[in-house]
Amino acid sequence: MIKKYCFIILITFGCVKKNERVSIDRNSKIKKVITKDSLFIKPKYISYKFDFPVGKPNAKGYYNAQKFQKNYHLGDDWNSVKGGNSDLGDTIYAISNGYISSAKNYNGGWGNIIRIIHFLPNDKKVESLYAHCDTILVKPRTWVKKGDPIGTIGNVNGIYFAHLHLEIRNKIHMPIGAGYSKDTVGYLDPTKFINNNRN
Repeated sequence: MIKKYCFIILITFGCVKKNERVSIDRNSKIKKVITKDSLFIKPKYISYKFDFPVGKPNAKGYYNAQKFQKNYHLGDDWNSVKGGNSDLGDTIYAISNGYISSAKNYNGGWGNIIRIIHFLPNDKKVESLYAHCDTILVKPRTWVKKGDPIGTIGNVNGIYFAHLHLEIRNKIHMPIGAGYSKDTVGYLDPTKFINNNRN
């Protein structure tokens, strides 16, 4: 059972769950309740610059084996230049500062997925999604900095050759989806986005 702390504010009664923050205006009315899971939290880090998620910072030793929109692909597939499963277990890095919104196994052909929300200087947000991870090195509801290790490259128990499927979305918290679609609404070209936001 969740502990609740009740308090009185000028004859106004309210209950607030642990780990919630309440802001009060001058008339003592509750304006907003902000939880750890909310996107309305003040960002701990702003995402000023972006790097590649493998071979940091410039993807050294890797190549983009299946680019955005090739065969209606909604992301980029990063592979080692050595081929096969040579990159199995290689480190995946956060492409920029951000908030881990999810890090778990989605089963099926997706396997382990890490999702990071990036707060941009213009008050907009984008989300990076890292799929087919062998291991997850981060926990949800925590913050990471650009270049922090977040997981390792996997092959979803041998379904594929090891690779990292990277997506960048400008619509936050969309369903995982199928990874392929003619409809690209909410999806950005990852390599183009990173290259346009290096400096």
